Amino acid sequence: MKHIATLLLTGFVWFGCQNQPKSVSEDPSLIREKPIPATTVSEPVTLPSNGEGNFESLVADFESKDRGIWQKPELVISYLGDLKNKTVADIGAGTGYFTFRLVPKAKKVIGIDIDPRFINFLDSVKVRLPEVYQNRFESRLAKYDDPLLQPEEADKVVIVNTYAYIENRVQYLRTLHKGMAPEGELLIIDFKKNNLPIGPPDEFKVSSTQVEQELKAAGFVVSKVDKEVLDYQYIILAEKRAEK
Repeated sequence: MKHIATLLLTGFVWFGCQNQPKSVSEDPSLIREKPIPATTVSEPVTLPSNGEGNFESLVADFESKDRGIWQKPELVISYLGDLKNKTVADIGAGTGYFTFRLVPKAKKVIGIDIDPRFINFLDSVKVRLPEVYQNRFESRLAKYDDPLLQPEEADKVVIVNTYAYIENRVQYLRTLHKGMAPEGELLIIDFKKNNLPIGPPDEFKVSSTQVEQELKAAGFVVSKVDKEVLDYQYIILAEKRAEK
């Protein structure tokens, strides 16, 4: 399972090897969906054995011009509302595709990844930003089972093309819940099933229904599910409700 810790929060990692034969280990797969009770934690994830891919290829795929067409990043960001005085955590930041689009809009943005290569990449971009934006951005090398947010640190959290690669998702979400401010919002975007032309094979996807169940089991309240605005992906918005 060592490769999982490298890939967990890099999200789009399957792109770097999508033209190569894919094999799956015999370990039970979290992404090969099973009707598990929502109150349990997720099973260990199994990824293609060649999933780490070539870093340069991963960077090229993260920043593909075509991605802007089907991912609609500005529309996606609009779901988060006014970010002027908000701290936003981008989990599975990768090359910062969303991270650096968020920086001009938010008070602070934390780009979180578990792969040191992507952290180095984010830092190399940071130094080229205007100083005012540099002061708003922080990269953070996290653990595969913990985004390492401080208690109630983030007002908004974004997880794009990454959710299916998280191991023990319900437990991870519970940890994340503690790192979010009261009334904080979590935006999850990932690929629909049905063998679409964009995205990983169906066996490496998690349905929106499963995501909703896991969010509720972790203490979140699902406030919006949109399966129409993006051709290949669903959008789920959840809230951390303040305790009464």
